[in-house]
Amino acid sequence: MEQRPLGRTGADVSVVGLGTWQLGGDWGDVDDDSAAEVLDAALDAGVTLLDTADVYGDGRSEERIRRALVARSDRPFVATKAGRRADPFEAAQYTPENLRAWIDRSRRNLGVETLDLVQLHCPPPAVYSDHRVYDALDAMVADGAIAAYGVSVETVAEGLTALEHPGVQTIQVILNVFRRKPLEELLPAAAKAGVGVLARVPLASGLLTGKYDESTTFAPDDHRNFNRNGEAFDVGETFSGVPFEVGVAAAREVAAIAGDAPTAAFALRWVIDQPGVTTVIPGARTVEQVHGNVAAAELPPLTDAQLSDLERVYDERIRAHVHDRW
Repeated sequence: MEQRPLGRTGADVSVVGLGTWQLGGDWGDVDDDSAAEVLDAALDAGVTLLDTADVYGDGRSEERIRRALVARSDRPFVATKAGRRADPFEAAQYTPENLRAWIDRSRRNLGVETLDLVQLHCPPPAVYSDHRVYDALDAMVADGAIAAYGVSVETVAEGLTALEHPGVQTIQVILNVFRRKPLEELLPAAAKAGVGVLARVPLASGLLTGKYDESTTFAPDDHRNFNRNGEAFDVGETFSGVPFEVGVAAAREVAAIAGDAPTAAFALRWVIDQPGVTTVIPGARTVEQVHGNVAAAELPPLTDAQLSDLERVYDERIRAHVHDRW
């Protein structure tokens, strides 16, 4: 699989990575055996970046990754996140002591002395401009607890603020056919700064697989059920903030534009080809989904006609719901 430099980290990573939120929780039940099969399938297919977080299943995702890597010599780059354990969830909780405790917990969960990458996990907006937070992260780079750090953001404005701090080496942002705003300013600014970009929620929580219709339902413990209106966290993380019925209708058009190509791989290819993107990190709950995601790396770039048609769908159906909000 094609590998790209991840900003200034010194690591090269696959253009299709694996997001592992679903291996921790909030996507319905995924048992230990299924999680292990997903991780093995991704690594065997050439995925060299895994993205996790300390709150995915309260550490379950990190622990499952540790177990999956024990017997492997081809260790991938593992990006985790910190900050959502803050209680209460306020900027004042982002102290050097708390950051150290959260990061040390991830080191234990993942079984490593040095974390490859720690990303501030969509913290309160004030954190992105708090020099004390970056100073604390710099200190942990200096003492070897982490090799590099970055940020995961909800909004373009948060990403642009983070880029003002020279220690930031990566930005993770929602980017997909239904969430295009980062293309305008954030991705060019990141590229100019030599900062890697991890594109998350690339299939809009499954909408862009083309497999849902208006009657599709989700398990009670799936965020696509319990967070549709932002009840638990930012609504933009669920279906990219697009109302479900609107997204289903728009996804039908995307599937038609994709033609013979699988809709999910087609949508992922669009993300891969956006200037400034390092890697796209779709999740997968089954081996079949892993293979479907990885197939995007082998698809040819979209044609000019396809790109134009996708932009039309966005402008006509999606833009009014998401563009000015994030």
